[in-house]
Amino acid sequence: MSVASRLASLRAELAAEAKACGRGPASIAILGVAKRQPLALVRQAIDAGLTDVGENYVQEARSSFGALPPVKRHFIGHVQRNKAVALVELFDVVQSVDRLEAGLALATAAQRAGRVLPVLLQLNISPSERFGCPPGEAERLADTLRERESLRVDGVMAIGPLTADRGEVERAFEVAAMTFARVGGSTLSVGMSGDWREAVRAGSTMVRIGTALFGQRDR
Repeated sequence: MSVASRLASLRAELAAEAKACGRGPASIAILGVAKRQPLALVRQAIDAGLTDVGENYVQEARSSFGALPPVKRHFIGHVQRNKAVALVELFDVVQSVDRLEAGLALATAAQRAGRVLPVLLQLNISPSERFGCPPGEAERLADTLRERESLRVDGVMAIGPLTADRGEVERAFEVAAMTFARVGGSTLSVGMSGDWREAVRAGSTMVRIGTALFGQRDR
């Protein structure tokens, strides 16, 4: 199946799931995860109407973004303070601010670049996940970062637990949704190829799709 066909199929399934939840499909954006995917496949998705692309690594973004058509670029990897300047230069949104030091480094880099950088707070809702802010600390982190004029805290992102227990996934996404309601913003970025249905039911406004869109990575 072509990437365009996968994207069309995913949109149809998302629309059906959204309708079943009493939501409009336009309320849920698809972020194509380009991590280690061939550029040709990413271009095919953009040509088919994909408007948001996510990347986990600065080096891969440097080598790939210049070869892509215009698209909104999201950083979804772990934020390292020494990469803050590069992140501000390369990305339109940073989805993975999980601690104060990372947020402040981005704020300083954005201020020096003369821009306001939209960011999401990454929550830790999974026992298998190394990174992420504890949900109970997210409001305080958001309030502190909102004091910096060069940042716009626009919601939260989280990675669901790696488990076949769908109830555990649903409960984790409910925690993310409740935290999002407290933090505020427009974006609840939860749900990937294996758990986007649970994410939509929890209120996700953006699902991050790699394998279901581009197929299995070669490496």
